[in-house]
Amino acid sequence: MTITTGKTTRAGPLQADREAVQMSPRRKTALVAGVLYLLTFVSIPTLFIYGSVKGANYIIGAGPDTAAIIGGILEIIVALAGIGTAVVLFPVLKKQNEAAALGLVASRILESGTIFVGVAFLLSIVTLRQAGAGAGALVTGHALATLYDRIFLLGQSFMPAICDLLLGFLLYQSRLVPRALSLIGIVGAPILLAGYIAVMFGLLGLHAPLAGLSALPVALFEFSLGVWLVVKGFQPSPILSSDTQDASAATATNPSASRRA
Repeated sequence: MTITTGKTTRAGPLQADREAVQMSPRRKTALVAGVLYLLTFVSIPTLFIYGSVKGANYIIGAGPDTAAIIGGILEIIVALAGIGTAVVLFPVLKKQNEAAALGLVASRILESGTIFVGVAFLLSIVTLRQAGAGAGALVTGHALATLYDRIFLLGQSFMPAICDLLLGFLLYQSRLVPRALSLIGIVGAPILLAGYIAVMFGLLGLHAPLAGLSALPVALFEFSLGVWLVVKGFQPSPILSSDTQDASAATATNPSASRRA
């Protein structure tokens, strides 16, 4: 009897320690979403390494194609991470507004689809060069580079604005993160849309400084959101407390299940 009591006494603190270090499902969701949001920034180097690929004489030039291929891989990572952010957050955000949360998933998929197409355009230029197409393929290479620029404008200017507008409102209403952080997305999305429209109508150049500045608020929103979710996780929210209430009700209805768990 004494030994049993001793074992129970020793097991108690050990079990408490295990429970203390266990991460709740909501914390895991926030952590994964945060990491995925931070991964969407890995393609930033492509702004520089794609310069040579889109150059006038790249197809007939010399040198390795490594930079272009690495850039394509980075963009593929961004596309998959973008879909992942919406899919991981969907079970939480749908409790606030299921239609808007589903719209976020659809928008992210569409955005990522344009990224994949853009990568195909750029890597097609590399393929022409590796195949030794020569000067006869210069016009084709220029056309592919132009197509990449146009789909980049659509997929990485217009669509991110739609995604972050939806996400900003969902986070603002649910209070899963500080409302000041949500407002960056809500305010930044129209600014990015304005920059997109200005470029479409020729009021700004695609690579003009103002066009780049219009994307900064959205970039700040997504990066800050990623850091917050990794470091802090979700704030207490009514849509999360409903999960606790449901779990409590299930335990009260079936106490034997709770003891087995």
